[in-house]
Amino acid sequence: MGLLDILLGRTKPVGADLDRLFALPSAAVTLEAAAGFTPTGQGAVCFATVEGAAFEQFHREVQALLDADTDRDGPPVELRQDDYGYSWLVSRRSPGQLSALVNDLHAVNSQMEVNGFGPQLLCSLAGFEDVAGRRLALVYLYKRGTFYPFAPLPDGTQRRDNPLELQVRAALSDDLRLEPDLSRWFPVWGAPGL
Repeated sequence: MGLLDILLGRTKPVGADLDRLFALPSAAVTLEAAAGFTPTGQGAVCFATVEGAAFEQFHREVQALLDADTDRDGPPVELRQDDYGYSWLVSRRSPGQLSALVNDLHAVNSQMEVNGFGPQLLCSLAGFEDVAGRRLALVYLYKRGTFYPFAPLPDGTQRRDNPLELQVRAALSDDLRLEPDLSRWFPVWGAPGL
């Protein structure tokens, strides 16, 4: 970063540190103790939609990579699009396999980077649920290298449970690098894996 960048207030963006995803299993223990949320076994990687032969080849490579693990039900990763035009690679595991799910998410992100699709990566999430059926996602912002909680209200409206999100932030402050700027806690309405 040069002097002109400093004078104009520009900052160098924080690089993604995909290894931070590996903190999710220990954070899940804290989350269960503090708020009663347990993993659903579902997670996803979100990215700006990519088309073409190179992406098709990447998708086949990811399928083959994750297909080597036979300890799962169904396809290793499913490609879906949401109502906003973003693509999601969704992985499903049993709820007790959060570490394996995190490995899946890490592998998908890493393969996207290796294949030149890193700039299209937006976020990854792991889903959680409590006994009352409330849903929660821990979302990893790829370009910021931080996490935040996203808790949609269970009434089907596009409203968030802000008190729950703040409770989760307080509970996980020692476990995860949390996004300090609340305006970057983007809603991921209808996200597969949530």
